[in-house]
Amino acid sequence: MGVTREDIEDARRRIASVIRPTPALVSDSLSRLAGRPVVLKPEHLQRTGSFKIRGAYNRISRLRPGQHVVAGSAGNHAQGVALAASMVGCPATIYMPRAAPLPKVAATRDYGAQVVLVDGGVDDAIAAARAADGIFVPPFDDPLIIAGQGTVGLELLEEAPTAETVVVPVGGGGLIGGIAVALAGSGRRVVGVEADGAASMVASLAAGRPVRLDHVSTIADGIALKAPSALTLGLARDRVDDVITVTDEEISRALLLLLERAKAVVEPAGAVGLAAVLAGKVSGNGPVAVVLSGGNVDPVVLRPSWPPWPSTSSRSNTTARGPRCRSPRSRWSSPSRPGTPPTAPRSWPHCGCNGT
Repeated sequence: MGVTREDIEDARRRIASVIRPTPALVSDSLSRLAGRPVVLKPEHLQRTGSFKIRGAYNRISRLRPGQHVVAGSAGNHAQGVALAASMVGCPATIYMPRAAPLPKVAATRDYGAQVVLVDGGVDDAIAAARAADGIFVPPFDDPLIIAGQGTVGLELLEEAPTAETVVVPVGGGGLIGGIAVALAGSGRRVVGVEADGAASMVASLAAGRPVRLDHVSTIADGIALKAPSALTLGLARDRVDDVITVTDEEISRALLLLLERAKAVVEPAGAVGLAAVLAGKVSGNGPVAVVLSGGNVDPVVLRPSWPPWPSTSSRSNTTARGPRCRSPRSRWSSPSRPGTPPTAPRSWPHCGCNGT
């Protein structure tokens, strides 16, 4: 079963009273750094802190009150399902990695769901949920979920009419698949971005089939998926113009710039699109719309991001692409599991920054 523009328009009507408006806005400072107009779609300000409520409500709102739902997630889908289920009157059990960021676990419980922690990563949590009793609500492998996420694309058509390229984070591929369907025929390029330590969509596109990675390692826990589904891979193959990767170093730099220049608290997975634009990996020089997909960041991850860095007004302490302490030499050490805090960039002691 595929996903159509009509499915996405139907989802938009269904979720209209539930979601929070997140109008896109131009960032002048990030545009100067990127050398092209940059429009930000702030889904980190959405209810539950990410776009996930869109697909979760579009799926769960079709159930009867009292039906038990189950899901597996590292945090964002978990919160979206928990809130949607509480609105519909459905009990929810969410399976999450034992190392999931504590704020995401706590928020999921606060939305009324029962949380079961499991060993392993996101894929293991999804497998546990799939095997449990209840109606399984997948994070991406469902046409109704994808249609809900695609409503972001419909909004971008209205809010960023001059954007030539739309850049979207890629985990399992539900968000970019929905957005690509929504933008089909509009003349806009759709570019996906994965963390290079979890590039399952890139590998799957190259192989022509879903490829399951043996290991993922990235600070972007929200997109640390080992494999896309056949459905999302097909949408990416047919509708997406390119999928590229960024390093953890590039992600951490984008996080810092979002904090300082856009005053936006965005999680690593939500910043990969901007990371690609700032790294010059998104071709073209026309206006680009970047989806900031989530803001549920573990404060432990952000702690090294608050050094007394040199003033950006000082010429001696800046480069063409920002403060020297954000240079490509600055690097987070990547955790082996979601929820494991990274260490401070190695170059901070050499650039006058204090990572403690």
